[in-house]
Amino acid sequence: MHELLRLAPLFQGLSDKELSPFVHTAQRQQFKPGEMLFAAGDVAEAFFLLIKGNVRLYRLSPEGREKVIEIVPSGQTFAEAIVFLNKPYPVFANALDETEVLRIPAKVMLKELHNNSDLAVHMLARLSIHLHKFVNDIHALTLSNAKQRIAGYLLAFIDEQAQQHKVCLPANKATIASRLGLQPETFSRVWSSLKKEEIILEYNDHIVIHSPDALRALLDPS
Repeated sequence: MHELLRLAPLFQGLSDKELSPFVHTAQRQQFKPGEMLFAAGDVAEAFFLLIKGNVRLYRLSPEGREKVIEIVPSGQTFAEAIVFLNKPYPVFANALDETEVLRIPAKVMLKELHNNSDLAVHMLARLSIHLHKFVNDIHALTLSNAKQRIAGYLLAFIDEQAQQHKVCLPANKATIASRLGLQPETFSRVWSSLKKEEIILEYNDHIVIHSPDALRALLDPS
């Protein structure tokens, strides 16, 4: 269990002793595709470490339209910030595929932070990094056009050491479009253009980013 917790940046660098309270109280839970982990308005009694699968965090507009806030990949924690506020979850969370999580009680986190100032500083630093990334994402979505948003999203999957850039998308295109703040038809139009130019190659269960340099050029036309 210690090594599972260390998958997450939030827990990296902690000693076995510091991890022990979380190890002893965390619960492993499994969810099927489409199953809800929690709903907006539920009491935030826990946060989660995603061991396997992908989780969609989203909100609903007054008209019932979904807006995807984040697609959480395995190895990341989510809903950790809300446990400090003593407020309900502000978003819905559901599994995009076969999913396994560690459910960590909020009261354990709060107790350990109260008793261990070094742990509190560590957690604050990790949450600040996550917040900084989130602010950068908002900045990118505000200032970039559709092609740039999709290019930036795809480039985040690039492993510079790999010879072939094979990517299994974590969600369907409509969900990714919502995450990028795009209408599905706009996303489809740009996606088709990227395929036509052979910047990406699409297969049944994955894509190959054939020209990362072309995606980078979209981000910086100069």
